[in-house]
Amino acid sequence: MIVILADPTGLCFGVKRAIEELERSINSRGKVYALGSPIHNPQEVKRLEGMGLVVVNSPQEVPHGGTAFIRAHGATPQAIEELRRRGCEIVDGTCPFVRNVQEKVAFLSKEGYTVVIVGDPDHPEVQGIRGYAVGDSFVVSDPSRVDLVPSCAGLGVVAQTTQKEDVLAAVSASLVPKAKELRLYNTICSATLSRQEAVRRLAGEADGIIVIGGRNSANTGKLVSIAKSMGVDVQWIENADELDWGGLEGKEKIGIAAGASTPGWLIEDLVSRLRRRSMGG
Repeated sequence: MIVILADPTGLCFGVKRAIEELERSINSRGKVYALGSPIHNPQEVKRLEGMGLVVVNSPQEVPHGGTAFIRAHGATPQAIEELRRRGCEIVDGTCPFVRNVQEKVAFLSKEGYTVVIVGDPDHPEVQGIRGYAVGDSFVVSDPSRVDLVPSCAGLGVVAQTTQKEDVLAAVSASLVPKAKELRLYNTICSATLSRQEAVRRLAGEADGIIVIGGRNSANTGKLVSIAKSMGVDVQWIENADELDWGGLEGKEKIGIAAGASTPGWLIEDLVSRLRRRSMGG
């Protein structure tokens, strides 16, 4: 069995930056309250909780004067303001790519555009981004949902950073008849695009692909979707213990891809186990 690792793979710049900032904060303050899970990877969250991380669901759960961490997905301006009212020290780990989308939404709203966010309405990144819209805003997950958007003078379109480009393009095309003017910003981050393209290349080389990453990770789910769409056998696991070894029998080349929120230690463990197995260990 030959093991091929996708390039790039593992933590993206934004998530790596956020985790490093969070670790520094925990080391200096002892206990840090993250507004939502700081990374969509249960194993990494458990490791951080062992260091002193406390995950909360709302600003009201952060003690007055406590240290609050804004995860890479960002947060609404309202949530951040509530933390300030509570006298919290705020450590902002918002990914710069997410910050860019927030700023684009604020600008479009100020200019009078009705904002359309192409993404998952339940995803924390999208919920945070939407908080920057002053006027009307809508979240559209695919072209079949553009009926949610009313006809208007101007539409401003942005995308969740982990969105697929073909979905953004299809939704935008479907919105054209709904507005006299459509202003589009392609806010999909480069790390997302490079990982998606890496999976496409991997599908052309391997006869089986293992995607490792949290099942609550949107970008990991899209990698799985892309691999399946190319007709390759795919396993989606969170860690090496979940591997279906029987599903790998008879395969000569196994590709490994990982979501942008999958830490290197999980990837290394998976590669090590596969290589030991291939050598009869």
